[in-house]
Amino acid sequence: MLASFSAIWLEFVSVMMSFIMSFGTLFGIYVPPTTSSPDDYYGENIKNVIYLIGDGMGFYHLEKAKDERNIELVMDDFSIRGNSMTRSFSAAVTDSAAGGTALATGVRTTNGCIGVYPMDITATFSYPKNITELCMERGMLTGVITSDQTSGATPASFSAHSSDRGNKEDITDDQLRSSIDLIWGTENDLVSKSDARAHGYTYVTTYDEMMALEEGSRSFAHFTNDLWTLEQSDANTPTLEQMTKKAIDLLDDTDEGFFLMVEGAHIDKHSHSNDDAKMTEAVEAFDKAIEYALEYAKADGETLVVITADHETGAIVKNDDGTYSFTSGSHSAANVPVLIYGSNDIIQNGETLNNYEIPIRIAYALGFTEDEFPYEVAA
Repeated sequence: MLASFSAIWLEFVSVMMSFIMSFGTLFGIYVPPTTSSPDDYYGENIKNVIYLIGDGMGFYHLEKAKDERNIELVMDDFSIRGNSMTRSFSAAVTDSAAGGTALATGVRTTNGCIGVYPMDITATFSYPKNITELCMERGMLTGVITSDQTSGATPASFSAHSSDRGNKEDITDDQLRSSIDLIWGTENDLVSKSDARAHGYTYVTTYDEMMALEEGSRSFAHFTNDLWTLEQSDANTPTLEQMTKKAIDLLDDTDEGFFLMVEGAHIDKHSHSNDDAKMTEAVEAFDKAIEYALEYAKADGETLVVITADHETGAIVKNDDGTYSFTSGSHSAANVPVLIYGSNDIIQNGETLNNYEIPIRIAYALGFTEDEFPYEVAA
């Protein structure tokens, strides 16, 4: 009886998704992918991927940071530059859960949901594979690091599946059971040293413990202080740049390659509060992590670096006098940057694509097939 019901339900979901794909453009729900074939994105020399996500980071965040801090950004050195449309399945303005899910799985879902199909948010019958899981199946080493809590929406999208981004217990349980090689961020009071050890992880809480990690180890890090600042907030709390350096050092230890997601979460957080000084510092700190990733990729010759955002926060505008100002404390529907190093095939310079296309193209550049990471389900 249950098997019969499951078959009926899956048929219903299939019909509904077909309807959405056929008619959803009339309502702005579904935009047909420009992705045409995996053959278009195969990368002959791509072995590793460093995927950097500036939460809430729009184009004007970068200009505002350069203007107010009188700095140059490494992000401006990327010659292949496009932009991404960030809506979710359920709304023109996405949240970080649906935005992160699109960037991790190639599927647009409902706001508030993590790594699930919009027609089956409880994952009763199935859920979309995220790119971290895909890479693990190949034997690649994997890492998810953030300046936010490890159970935050973006890291969760690359390491868990849940109907509600607020289900931190379920998300953390998924992460502990995931076998991802390293998961680092700030604490959420849900993981103890014994919990981590029981799942094969070394539990890390300080900069010194992070630096003492050796290749071949698996680690779960819960740091207690701010990770987003340019300098260490104290002598035993790393910056995002230091985390990125150490993570790459640990993951660069296999012939199969590695996948690393790095989130700069506080561009979003300080944009919600319209805090100019902290937001621009968060942009610069994120750019420092990018600088190291780019240096590594240039030296390595087999690494793809992808930079984007899950959405824009603050609706920043350019004023008549050339300065930049927040006009909102919420997310907006503005397009966000997509910057590429390491492949000329991921995007064309100046191209606009849907957010969910990004992980699909990354997967195909790594040589995965439609059967392994199908773009037909991207909605």
